[in-house]
Amino acid sequence: MSESTNQSWGGRFSEPTDAFVARFTASVDFDQRMAQHDIRGSIAHATMLAGVGVLSEEECDTIIAGLKEISEEIARGEFEWSVALEDVHMNIEARLTAKIGITGKKLHTGRSRNDQVATDIRLYLRDEIDAIDAELTRLREGMLGLAEQEADTIMPGFTHLQSAQPVTFGHHLLAWQEMVARDQDRLKDCRARMNVLPLGAAALAGTTFPIDRHVTSALLGFDRPTENSLDSVSDRDFAIEFTSFASLLMMHLSRMSEELVLWTSAQFDFIDLPDRFCTGSSIMPQKKNPDVPELVRGKTGRVYGHLMSLLTLMKSQPLAYNKDNQEDKEPLFDTVDTVRGCLRAFADMIPAIRPKSANMYASASKGFATATDLADYLVRKGVAFRDAHEIVGKSVAFGIEQGRDLSEMTLEELRKFSDTIDADVFDVLTLEGSVSARNHIGGTAPNQVRAAAQRARESLAAHA
Repeated sequence: MSESTNQSWGGRFSEPTDAFVARFTASVDFDQRMAQHDIRGSIAHATMLAGVGVLSEEECDTIIAGLKEISEEIARGEFEWSVALEDVHMNIEARLTAKIGITGKKLHTGRSRNDQVATDIRLYLRDEIDAIDAELTRLREGMLGLAEQEADTIMPGFTHLQSAQPVTFGHHLLAWQEMVARDQDRLKDCRARMNVLPLGAAALAGTTFPIDRHVTSALLGFDRPTENSLDSVSDRDFAIEFTSFASLLMMHLSRMSEELVLWTSAQFDFIDLPDRFCTGSSIMPQKKNPDVPELVRGKTGRVYGHLMSLLTLMKSQPLAYNKDNQEDKEPLFDTVDTVRGCLRAFADMIPAIRPKSANMYASASKGFATATDLADYLVRKGVAFRDAHEIVGKSVAFGIEQGRDLSEMTLEELRKFSDTIDADVFDVLTLEGSVSARNHIGGTAPNQVRAAAQRARESLAAHA
């Protein structure tokens, strides 16, 4: 092979790759983040090759020692990456050969860069999923702690962003927690489907060497080897599924961010975010901007774009591996980085939220939030619901005209709309009475909020 051609595939080429094409097709600038995973996979592969007699024990020990030295060089930042060697795999293999000689060239026996990169990505993403899972747990714990603390704090509940019925801040936080719990379940499912080993599929059709893929699978902590060599090297479903999970998670974080932004505004003034999660204005000295939730809201579109990128990348590819698949890594890597950053910010920020309970209560007192409770009261007195709905509608119209809430009307005024109404009506027209009356699983009663939080804690502990 000519020294001017690539070491891994240049044998059939008569001229070197164009310098621009070499840079254009190289991936080492971004796939080097998988270096430690590549080394882990190579150590397992060498161990298996020795076990089946393809490598001698001495060759295996020499290869593993060399790979561990390279791992330390990379960790110390001393490793020299070369674009001419295209990718993380060939950079490490070339360095190994330089360190231990011809034995280093034997490492690639029985595998291809196709199954090697498919393995590296899974090893990398599995570690990242575990780190993200830990952040999701931390976020949920923060939500549950604040929900229990604020189980009695009354605030308005909204539909169409209009005051609907009173709830509690704790109940609202548990709604957020439910979103994140579903996200965590999806992530767990994604990890389980991803945790199969493609190594051994080689380029696309397997290998003639007597490899034992179950051994390699066990060494690397996979559940089992993949079943089909063609699919093994070309499958990127796991990356798409992870990015789909990430898109749903970011959508949920964005919805929460929108509420945080609204609640910190002067018009709502429901909560205070600590200064460390906010910034000021370069011209308006009074400003305290909720930059963390705003930025999380903005980063959501970035992750959506990565999902569409990966779906589009795969939509027209024939089996098996194609160079297109080099484009899977940057969207995936950026999705991982974005999700981890947003989760860290939220997990730090949520427990630090300080509700302004008096403002929340005052807001819940507006907008006739207990109108449904009055309708339910009338139904319990024997009035048909549709008739009760009309009675309450007329009561609200009177309240709008008078500028008074239902709870501020006299009994005589309320009885103008139905003589079924008695003095006990004021028990259901108060915000406290309204919230406490919905005393069932999923309801707003403070004892139900605390019970729901406890069940969520138990579920979280089981997940771990």
